[in-house]
Amino acid sequence: MTTNLLKHGLNAKQNLRQLFRKFRDLCNLRCISIVGLVCLIVQFLLLILYGHTRCEGEICVTESKNNSSFYRIFFWNWRKKEPLLPLCPTIPPDLYGYIKPSTEVLTWAELESKFLNLRYGGRYKPRNCTSRYRVAIIVPFRDREIHLKIFLNNVHPILQRQQIDYGIYVVDLDLKVQFNRALLLNVGVLESLRIYDYQCFIFHDVDLLPENDNNFYSCPDNPRHMSVAVNRLKYKLPYDKIFGGVSAISKEDFFKVNGYSNRYFGWGGEDDDMFNRINAMNLTTTRYPSDIARYIMLPHAKQEENLARFDILKSGKVTFRRDGINTLKYDRLILDFRRLFTYILVTVNQTEITSGRGIRYDVDTDQG
Repeated sequence: MTTNLLKHGLNAKQNLRQLFRKFRDLCNLRCISIVGLVCLIVQFLLLILYGHTRCEGEICVTESKNNSSFYRIFFWNWRKKEPLLPLCPTIPPDLYGYIKPSTEVLTWAELESKFLNLRYGGRYKPRNCTSRYRVAIIVPFRDREIHLKIFLNNVHPILQRQQIDYGIYVVDLDLKVQFNRALLLNVGVLESLRIYDYQCFIFHDVDLLPENDNNFYSCPDNPRHMSVAVNRLKYKLPYDKIFGGVSAISKEDFFKVNGYSNRYFGWGGEDDDMFNRINAMNLTTTRYPSDIARYIMLPHAKQEENLARFDILKSGKVTFRRDGINTLKYDRLILDFRRLFTYILVTVNQTEITSGRGIRYDVDTDQG
């Protein structure tokens, strides 16, 4: 009888231990669930109060509306892989051909409500097919807000009808520094590649609006000058070596020619310099026919000329390997993923660049 009592006592003790373990495990599970729920609620509140979330690959970024780094939260998030879609047709089915550009100036709110299909940063890709081209549209910018509104209102619909996987990058320079179009284009290339694996770049002046959506914003086999016929130039090519206005180049070719020169502060010279670089690397510049590659130019004030451009252009034929994307040095002040475009503001040491000092070789130029 004593033995039976001991057995019953041991069994009761074991049962109590098992119950205690189950209770402890249940509490731990509930605690973990509660902590996870609290984290989700906090994340949701931050999203509502302080900004929007942008995801690239597996990284999601909640960004502040007031651009304060205190409220900018970076967190990892598992993302479902997008289903594989068939390639988009070689010739997009919804092109119009000739179009009359709109010069209507909409508010930012009106523009954003018009293009709700855009991802933050001015990013878009077709829904029903896989685009044949991943293109970064890089716009050098300074104090042209009205032009930018008109430009975005015209270009977004064209790029979407062309079924391009694209992003628009507006690159601005600190007002304390003299404007440098070429340097901003170099910055746009590096900054856009940090965000997405683009195949090519289209460098686009903000005051040029395309008149024909058969002027395809694709990735060319050879560098392509796109703004062949401009209304203010009587729809005639000013000279054969021009490569300014709107131009397209593959990532491989861009790094092969070492990008643009960084030394052209003020107006003029940088596009001719790029033409020379293309020729020096035995590449060929191509153009669409003038009845397709047509643009209207928005009116604007004359810019300050670069008085040293002819001297830089002359020396550039032998120095272009040491002046370009591999010597680019800048400080990024703002990176803002807006609904219609990605805004980038940078500053540089103009004196250092124009004097030839501060050359940097730590940027990989072999990205083809």
